[in-house]
Amino acid sequence: MQREYRVFDKLVLFAEEAVETLRQAPQAMRPSPAAEVEEPVLNRQEKKLSANLLRVDHAGEVCAQALYLGHAWTASNPTIKSHMLQAAQEEVDHLAWCAYRLHELHDHVSYLNPLWYLGSFAIGALSGLLGDAWNLGFVAETEHQVEAHLKGHLNLLPAQDEKSRQILLQMQTDEIAHADQAIAAGGKPLPGWVKKSMAVTSKIMTTLAFYI
Repeated sequence: MQREYRVFDKLVLFAEEAVETLRQAPQAMRPSPAAEVEEPVLNRQEKKLSANLLRVDHAGEVCAQALYLGHAWTASNPTIKSHMLQAAQEEVDHLAWCAYRLHELHDHVSYLNPLWYLGSFAIGALSGLLGDAWNLGFVAETEHQVEAHLKGHLNLLPAQDEKSRQILLQMQTDEIAHADQAIAAGGKPLPGWVKKSMAVTSKIMTTLAFYI
């Protein structure tokens, strides 16, 4: 029989998930796509550019993790809740890959990650309260915007930084799959103004995370 969680239980679980997401070295379930790729020779400027881009991507995955958990908390359909939690686990892989690559580049994750996490969790939970179809539609649109964002970063990476490139390529593949799964599960297309609002919010986050 599935356990019914009380409010206090949920708060404890939320705190545990937040700590796991925000700690410096989350545990990935899958090996990094860059594990067998030789470390490239990068000059100082190239290394800094790669690190800035990876920091943004890591912050985006913090947001994605919180969004999925927020969606799962308010999803009424157990199947959809399970889908959200599975996708969240795959986002943990992305977190771990980006965090380790930043370590290799001798740089840091965004200092604003706790803010990104709390805000994204609230948005995810709120969208879930609107119903499962809109919940899934929000997931699909989020993943479409993330996929486009990763495509831009792939174009900006230093040409010789194949380690970072392999990570972003696998992340891109996963995000496309998550969007397709959300649509197949019954996600509704979002209104244009919602999509634009999401894009503006994403722009603020990516700009700040690039530097901080």
